[in-house]
Order: sequence, then C-alpha cells, then structure tokens
Amino acid sequence: MTSSLDSTSAASTSRLSPELFRLALLLALSIFINYIDRGNLAIAAPLIKDDLGLSYSQLGILLSSFFFAYAPFQIVSGWLVDRFPVNWVLALGILLWSAATFGTGLVHGFKLLLAMRLVLGIGESVAYPSYSKIISRHFSESQRGRANSFISAGQASGPAVGTLLGGMLLAHAGWRLFFVVFGMASSLWLVPWLKFLRNPTPLGGAGILPVRDSLLPGAVGIPIGNPPEPVSASILQILGQRSAWGTFLGLFAYNYVWYYFITWLPTYLIRERHFSIEAMSAVTGTAFFVLAASALASGWLSDRWIAAGATPTRVRKTFTGAGPLIASTILFVGIVADHRIAMVILILVCVGLGMCTSNLWSVTQTLAGPATSGKWTGLQNFTGNWAGWIAPALIGLIVQHTGNYFWVFVITSGVSLVGAAAWIFAVGPITPVSWSVAGAETLRAPEQVV
Repeated sequence: MTSSLDSTSAASTSRLSPELFRLALLLALSIFINYIDRGNLAIAAPLIKDDLGLSYSQLGILLSSFFFAYAPFQIVSGWLVDRFPVNWVLALGILLWSAATFGTGLVHGFKLLLAMRLVLGIGESVAYPSYSKIISRHFSESQRGRANSFISAGQASGPAVGTLLGGMLLAHAGWRLFFVVFGMASSLWLVPWLKFLRNPTPLGGAGILPVRDSLLPGAVGIPIGNPPEPVSASILQILGQRSAWGTFLGLFAYNYVWYYFITWLPTYLIRERHFSIEAMSAVTGTAFFVLAASALASGWLSDRWIAAGATPTRVRKTFTGAGPLIASTILFVGIVADHRIAMVILILVCVGLGMCTSNLWSVTQTLAGPATSGKWTGLQNFTGNWAGWIAPALIGLIVQHTGNYFWVFVITSGVSLVGAAAWIFAVGPITPVSWSVAGAETLRAPEQVV
C-alpha cells in the first residue's frame, strides 16, 4: 500500500493535472490583465494631458502614483491572504482594480484621476501574495516552476498586447471609452474564477492538505494521520531570515531591469537609436514575447530537472543566478553601434530575465511554506517595487544630466549582477524554513469558505 501511494505521489508531482493546469492558466490570465490595466495610463497619457490640460509634473505624478499605493499595500495584502480565504481576497482585489480602471474613464480632473490610480494600486497589490499562497498550497516543488512561468509569461505578454490593442482602441474610440472597455473586460475574469471555485474536483497539494486548507469549496485533501496546525511566521521572524533579505534584493534587481524595459526602452529606441514608432513597437513587442517564451521554457526545464532528482537548491539557484548574469549583458546594448547586434543582445537579456522570473517566486514559496508565503511575498514585493520608484526617476536624471544612456546601461548591468549574487550567495538552501511556534501564529481554518 505504501509503495502504491508513493508512486502515485511521485506521478502527481511530475505532471500538472487538468485542474491544476486550468488554475495556472487562470492565474496567468489575471496577471496578464493586471499589467494591461497598470500600463494603460502610459498609453493614453498624451490624450489625457491635452484633454484635461494637465501639466507635465501632474502627468508624472499620475504615472508614478500607482506605486505609492501598490508597494506599501503589499505588506497588507500579504497579511490578508495568510489570514483570510485567498481565493476571495484575489477575487475582491480584481473587482477593485477593474472598478478603478472603469472609473478612470468617467472622472474629470487631476485629483479624481489620482484617486483612481491609488485605488488601482491597492487592488492590484493582492496579486502576487495570492499567487504565492495558492501555488505553495496546491503545486508541489516539481510543479512550481511551470506554475510561476505561466504567471511570468502573462506578466510579459500584458504590456505587449495592451500596447497593441490599446493603441487601436484609442485611435478609434478615445481615451475615456478605452478605460471603460478595459475595466469591463477585466471584471469578466471573475466569471471563470467563481465557476472554478465551485468545482468540487480536488486539487493537488504541495504536501498534506487537510480539508480545511483546501482552495476550493468541497475540495478534498488526503490527510495522513493528524497533521499539525500550519504555523504562520510573524513579519519579524521573516525579517530575521538571511534568505529573506536575499530574495528581497534579488527581486529588486530583477525589477530594476524590468522597469527599465517598460518605462524607458521605447524612448531609448526612438531618441537614441532613431527607430521609427513602428520599429520601436516591433522590437519592444518581440522583447516581451521572448521573455514570456523564456519563462515558460525555463519553468518546464526546472521542474523536469527536479523531477529527475536534482535538489531545488541547485535548480532554483542555477536559474535565478544565471538569469541575471545573462541579463547583465544589457551593458553592451549601450556600447554596440550596430543596431542589429544591439537588438540581438537585447533579446538575450530577455532570455535571462525569463530564466530568473520563472523560478524566483518558487524560491519564496518553498522557503516560506504555505502558511507564511503570503506575508513573505508581500514583504518581498514591497521592497522589490522600490525599483518602480527609483529606476524611472534615476534614469531620467542621468539622461538629463549626461545627454546619453551610457551610464544608464552601466548601472542597470551592475544592479543585475548584484541580483545574481543575492540569489546565489545571500539566499541559503532552498528548503522550507522551520518556523518556531514562539512568536508565530497557529492558523485555524484559513481557507474555510463561508
């Protein structure tokens, strides 16, 4: 009997069941929508500025205001998903950010626009803590690479598709209808999600999942004996872990390069490389899709490697360490004169980013464990998104004072190297942290749905 159970368990950890595959797709679709909604203001900014008579300083505040709410609320959202049913926290977050997107198309004036952007940041802050909670509970170690790679692919594809569809909609319908349509479309994600939550088919699990810890109403786990109540570490306990600070720094470095791509790359290609808008769009879109493809391939490869017997430490550190090392070649984009060679290097950078992003959240999910993954992810995304405040502003200052992008690429490359070092040396072995009961919270029925 034991060998039969062991073989069944081994098989379940090497493949995604249809239910887990659908769950991963729904999460990927939600982050795809997330990145479209957070980037739509940048697409519509010229029209909004002219229509409402906004100054450049007001427009700059609007473009950065998302992070004013998004980053601090990561900590709040991390606590929420560890304390309340994560499936409903995610649903309410998406409902909130859809309403903010919809409302942006209806308001007049700077103050109300600013309020909508802040609400958008609060709503979207639930995403990554929720993903980590769900994946750590329902995907085994050898499935998490693929689950996270789906999310990474959705994150990379959102800006590309949003730019293409958004530009067409703006040209034909104006900016107000643009926000109304995207807000309504975003809320439609709740239809399959709520239907999925009512599906009684049991999901897999990262370990022993008692009935009370199931994601879905009616889902049935396979408890063996009397498993202990899950222990949720406190924020101070997380901050006391060296590996936590390694993941914080690693994500900051990844985000620094990522935010360069989604904020300044188009301007660099047009102003410095003298690309046409069409060429810029083609290069930017290709870069994002290559990142998505790299994330999917890397997630699959990492899971296969673990299923073949490699340790999570070797596998996750290989991808999270090698990825930023490859991405650090972005330095040569600012040096090479030949456009074609520079663009090949740019694509190589995206391959490296995809390798890292498909595995970085798997590190957090394994270290924190199901009961603490929400808080750890919230803290990590809070510190990681300081890059959203620092990178765009710093790049603007450098270009303004030097008149070129040389030091932009030097600093971006250096930050990526620091990220590689953080994943390799600061993060310890990729094994679950044994949280002491002292100072921790014992969770009871955290996923019970009423």
